[in-house]
Amino acid sequence: MIIIGEKINGAIPSVSKAIQERNEDWIRDLAVRQTKGGAEFIDVCSSVVEGDAEVLHWLIDLVQEVSDAKISIDSPNARSIVEAIPYCKKAGLINSVSMEGDKIDIVFPVIADTEWQVVALLCDNNKIPDGVEDRIAIFEQILKKAEEYKIDPSRIHIDPLVFSVGTKPDAFTNFAAVTRYVKETCPSIHVTSGLSNISFGLPSRKTINQSFLVLAMAAGMDSAIMDPTNRDMVGALYATEALLELDEFCLEYINAYTEDLFREKKK
Repeated sequence: MIIIGEKINGAIPSVSKAIQERNEDWIRDLAVRQTKGGAEFIDVCSSVVEGDAEVLHWLIDLVQEVSDAKISIDSPNARSIVEAIPYCKKAGLINSVSMEGDKIDIVFPVIADTEWQVVALLCDNNKIPDGVEDRIAIFEQILKKAEEYKIDPSRIHIDPLVFSVGTKPDAFTNFAAVTRYVKETCPSIHVTSGLSNISFGLPSRKTINQSFLVLAMAAGMDSAIMDPTNRDMVGALYATEALLELDEFCLEYINAYTEDLFREKKK
């Protein structure tokens, strides 16, 4: 399972405050804790309109000072993403592109001959489609774009997008149906998701999010934008991998419970 650490995001009030105050230690600590939690990528998102690329540069430099994890450059502005790529010491992840506007045609040519990976959202200029068939149609368009720019599917993380189950009772079942189609059509491609949208507006959101992670993994999701410092969430991830025969002899599960992330809870 590919973990994309979500904690360095300017939409989070404490992170927004750290960005405004240029609190370097706060950002470094978030990077260290997510790395210890098993993040392969650490997402950096400024969530500012003015100076987006400059803030991304600042965040990326701080993360790379204390972590060997790859950077996930996160911005709704495709040009800010492209501008931030040279700040990274090694190829990471673009978060994200879609069939909305010209995002793909800005980003894909830049990463075509590189090892950069990319999150591709199943939405277009009509925003997020409710049904399965519309999302599959967008997926097929993204595959054609990837073929056009010679980007191997193994470098793509498809995000089927998910609504809150509180307002859309079929939110998960639609997500799962799209996930199964994507993996059956192109087994080497990744499927990812942020975990929190599924629980928006509901009590005990972490409970819903954790259940979504487990069920989505069973449907074929192999990448997640999540909080790797959440012991319960990471524990559920490793347990699910073991149950799905993705962790031979439960070695990763066993090792996880000998790592620093879990020691405090065991005492």
